[in-house]
Amino acid sequence: MHIVWLIIVGAAAGFLATRMMKMETGILPTIAIGIGGALIGGLVLRFLLTVTGLLAGLVGAVLGALLLIWVWQTYMR
Repeated sequence: MHIVWLIIVGAAAGFLATRMMKMETGILPTIAIGIGGALIGGLVLRFLLTVTGLLAGLVGAVLGALLLIWVWQTYMR
């Protein structure tokens, strides 16, 4: 079922992409373009989310450390 869904989404994405780029292609190249674009886009998006997640973790850790320092300086003196 996953393959069928990939073909359907790939066909739709390929159709939209070829129309936006003003390309006239057949059905199979359109589907292939869509599936390839979905794979590339999925990998790029997954990479960006991973990097964003790591950066968000770093920002959260720094904010947590700042809060801990503030609490230490305010209440432990």
